[in-house]
Amino acid sequence: MATLLISGYGGSGPDHWQTWFESQLPDSIRVSHLDSTTLDLPAWAATVRGEIDRASAPVWIVAHGFGCLAAVQAASDFSERVGGAMLVAPFDPDNVRATALLPETPLEFPSLIVSSANNPYMRSDRAAFWAAFWNSAFVSVGAAGGIDPESGFGPWPQGLEILDQLKAASTAHVFAGSGQRVGRTALAV
Repeated sequence: MATLLISGYGGSGPDHWQTWFESQLPDSIRVSHLDSTTLDLPAWAATVRGEIDRASAPVWIVAHGFGCLAAVQAASDFSERVGGAMLVAPFDPDNVRATALLPETPLEFPSLIVSSANNPYMRSDRAAFWAAFWNSAFVSVGAAGGIDPESGFGPWPQGLEILDQLKAASTAHVFAGSGQRVGRTALAV
């Protein structure tokens, strides 16, 4: 399965952990054509939907910041094509009045939210709320700011370990030839 890397507001430059992930994951696809200088959730989600739709097989999603909101909105429309989603330092949808645009039910694929105790864009308790709301695992990495280069996150081996744990925990989340879900494993990351 390919891994879609969805950046956050401002993009993921050469020093960002997502750029490092791209070099570590040979099957990764950077979601491009995002206007990373605007917070237009419907437009971002449409771009992500297009990438999921173009993929020849189910995908993994690794999103950061505002890209997490676009990933969740798009992936909920294609849940049968998503193996799992790792949502890192998500942006609080209340900051952009986007709550009404997000899924109102648990996500239908394995997922986890990686949170920071001092993320400037979403408090940890709010990230925990969304994790519970979407039935996602919750991983706190302590006081890690926005989990971005400004917070010291270029190469991020712990992030790859978290992704590997998500993939391992998702082995029962198998796709049948008909495109139907065969099972789902709870995550204990």
